[in-house]
Order: sequence, then structure tokens, then C-alpha cells
Amino acid sequence: MSIVVTGATGALGRLVVEELLTRVPAEQVAAVVRDREKAAGLAARGVELRIADYDDPASLAGAFRAGDRVLLISGSEVGRRIPQHTAVIAAARAAGVAQLAYTGILGGPAADFDLAAEHKATEQAVLDSGLPHTFLRNGWYHENYTAQLGQVLEHGTVVGSAGEGRIASAARADYAAAAAEVLTGEGHLGRVYELSGDTAWSLAEYAAEVAARSGREVAYRDLPAEAHLSVLTGAGVPEPFAAVLVDVDAAIARGRLAATGGDLARLIGRPTTPVGDAITAALNA
Repeated sequence: MSIVVTGATGALGRLVVEELLTRVPAEQVAAVVRDREKAAGLAARGVELRIADYDDPASLAGAFRAGDRVLLISGSEVGRRIPQHTAVIAAARAAGVAQLAYTGILGGPAADFDLAAEHKATEQAVLDSGLPHTFLRNGWYHENYTAQLGQVLEHGTVVGSAGEGRIASAARADYAAAAAEVLTGEGHLGRVYELSGDTAWSLAEYAAEVAARSGREVAYRDLPAEAHLSVLTGAGVPEPFAAVLVDVDAAIARGRLAATGGDLARLIGRPTTPVGDAITAALNA
């Protein structure tokens, strides 16, 4: 039996593998990756590499073994994820894995925004497969915002269309620690975890925190949805994805990413990382 992480060289996957290596011997960890060279550092540490691609169902036939505990990290290509995830689920079922954990989205079936649709379809595919499973419904990452700090500081503005809506985000490493706990611990089969940060904040509060941490003047500029879409496309974001981002802000305004149920802190055994700490880390990077 191995603990298998798909998308193991991605931003979340690497953190999950790192967390696993603090809990179990490297020979018990397998990384499903597309590019062997990109994962050479993991192999050098004793992690087994299994080469497969979400878009190549035949390659996935060798990705899993009977009894494996598997983390299916959702793909990053919006609009292509249902067939990708379905191929992984079919391969896991054929192999007879002991657990399939999936990183979905906060709210699950109640998430009524466009980005959630593929996650909801994937959860249903997992249920239909009959596989022993765990649903990790991840909320927003701090890094969704801190990755844009350079532009924010350049213009002195956080731009959005979320109004006074609140976001209960957490650090990507917090979510990785929760996944590692579910993969190595007991009592998680059949469970659904709604994962989010301990504290929800508004974009105006985020802008104020960036200003306080950076010593620069930063304010939140709330725009109508159409104007927000125009700003994003003007900055080079492809229009279909820009529309998804604007729709997410509308969901934030409706409170869809504000839940602070505490599942994440309980799983990782500590408070979640405050957004201010993430801002400072990004400023120092």
C-alpha cells in the first residue's frame, strides 16, 4: 500500500508530499506526475514516481495499486476537469484503491457559482464509483490574493466586485496538512470536510492589512461586475476565465466563501494561518 498524490509537482501537491514526508517513510509515498524530470527532486528523496497524465486515460492505468490511499488534486484547467477527473476515478476504481480523497470546493452541492460546477460533478462521479472516499472541500487560498501583491503595490489598489463579502481563506500549506492527515490517519472514510480559515475578511480589510504590512497606501476599489471584467481582460486575463473570476466575486458577495466551521483547524490540530502572516511572507519573498 502506498499513499499516492496526483498532481504532485503542482503548488498544492508539492506541499502535500512534503507534509507526508514528515509523517511516513518516503518509500510509502508515490507521486503521480506528468514530467519525470520536474519531479526528480522527489525521486532523489525516495518518493516513487508514477508517470501519468489526466488527459491520457491509458497512462493512468499504471498510476494506482490495490490498497493505495489516493489524493486526487483537482486539475487546473477549468472546462476540462470533468473528463480528467473521471479518468482518474475510473483508474482508481479498476485498481481497487482503499481510499480516494478529492479536493473539491467549499460548500459542495450548495456552491452556486460557475467554478464549483466541475467540482460538484466530480464528487458525484466519486459517489457513483462506489469507491471508499473522503471529500476535502477547500475554501480559498491566501495565495490567490498574495500572488498579486506586486500589482497591488504598484497601483495601490485591490480591485474586485465582491462588495462587503467576506472570505474565510487559509494558507495552501494548511490545506496540504489537512490532506496529509486524512491520508495517514483513520476514521476519515465517508467523511466530508468543509475546509476554510478561522477568520473571514473583506477585500477592504485585506487592502488595509496590505497597507499596514507594507507601509504603502493601498485601498480596495469595488467595481460593477462589467467593469471588473473589463479590468481583468485589459490586464491580459482570457475573457472566459475573467468571467469565472467575476462570478466568484459575486459568490463572495453572497457569502459563499465566508463559512468558518472549523474543520480545517480541527484536522491540522492548530489555528489556521492568518492572512496577515501570508501577506508578510509574500512581501518578504
